Amino acid sequence: MTVPARPPPHFPARRGSGLVASFGHAWAGLIHTVVHQRNMRVHLISAVLVGLVGSGIPLGLAEKVTLIFCVLLIFFAEILNSALEHLVDLAVQQFDEKARLTKDAAAAGVLVLALGTVVIFAAILVHNWETVRTSTTAIARQVILGLPLAACVLVLVLPQPRPLWVDLCAFLGGMLLMAALAMHSASLVFSALTAGLLFIAASAAYSRRREARSSGPAPGDSSVNPGPGNKKTG
Repeated sequence: MTVPARPPPHFPARRGSGLVASFGHAWAGLIHTVVHQRNMRVHLISAVLVGLVGSGIPLGLAEKVTLIFCVLLIFFAEILNSALEHLVDLAVQQFDEKARLTKDAAAAGVLVLALGTVVIFAAILVHNWETVRTSTTAIARQVILGLPLAACVLVLVLPQPRPLWVDLCAFLGGMLLMAALAMHSASLVFSALTAGLLFIAASAAYSRRREARSSGPAPGDSSVNPGPGNKKTG
C-alpha cells in the first residue's frame, strides 16, 4: 500500500512582498539580531566608538572607507552567524557534535573579522599619530560628549527590563549629544553613521518592549539560553 505524501507545511504569508516590504523585513531582521544577540550589541557599541573617533579626528578618504567597511562587514558577519544558528537549531532538535562545530566555525569567522578590525583601527591611528597628537581639543570634546552618548546607546540595548522613561531619556539625551558633536564634526559621514547606530539602538529598545507586551515576561537572550546545538560563542 502506497503511503500518501505528506503535504508541505503551511507558513503564514508575509504582510507584503513589494520592495518596501522587503526592506521592512530586512530591517526587522537587523533589529531582531540586536535585541537577541549579546555580541551584536557589543559590536554596536564598538561601532559607536569608531564613529566618535572618525568624526573627531580628520582622516583621509582611504582610512574612512576602510573603517566604515570594517564596521559594516562585522555587522554582516554577526547577522549571518545569527541566521545560521537559528537554522541549525531548527534542523537539529537535540545535541549533535556537528551542530556544535557548525556554530563554533561561524562564530570563529566573526571573531577573525573583529580582531582584524582592531588591528586595522590601531594601524590607522599609528599611521595618523601626528594628527592625533595635534587634535587634543577635538579628542577631549569627543571624550566629554562621546562617552555619555555611548552610555545612552548602551542603556537602549540592554536586555534588562526598565521603565519607559529611562529609554526616552537615553534616546533624547543621545540626540542632544549627537547634535552637539555634529556641530564640530571632522566628518559628517561618521556623524551620520553614529546617528544611525543611535536610531538602531532606539528601534531595538522599542522592539524589545513590543515583544515583552505580547509575550508577558521580558524575552530571553539567545546568548544566555542557546538552542540545542551549542552555546553562543560568537
